[in-house]
Amino acid sequence: MAGPKTSTAATSKSSPAASPSAVQSLWQAYTDTTPSRLKLIDAFLVFLMLSGVMQFVYCILVTNFPFNAFLAGFGSCVGQFVLTASLRMQVNPENKVEFKEVSPERAFADFALGSIVLHFFVFNFLG
Repeated sequence: MAGPKTSTAATSKSSPAASPSAVQSLWQAYTDTTPSRLKLIDAFLVFLMLSGVMQFVYCILVTNFPFNAFLAGFGSCVGQFVLTASLRMQVNPENKVEFKEVSPERAFADFALGSIVLHFFVFNFLG
């Protein structure tokens, strides 16, 4: 017996406008409430992430011949991302309760020293 055919698209209405408006409201809240200093740090985090992804894709698709160079470059991106995310947490004004003893100047000094040590090891790993 063939019953009436119902289309799933007709019965379950998905609202395609809900996703863009949610993303737009999230972006609007980010641009309105985030200080410019944190936006700059976020842009650097995105750059580090894209750089690491590009290195990984290059290693998979093209070649991994100097494998220690890939490991050094990828490790540099990951390590710098971790250090930068730590800096962002420490200088965020909303996290003053957790990091009340750390001034923004001290957080940046820790970031700079950690970056120097990280890149010293990366440079030595290149061989």
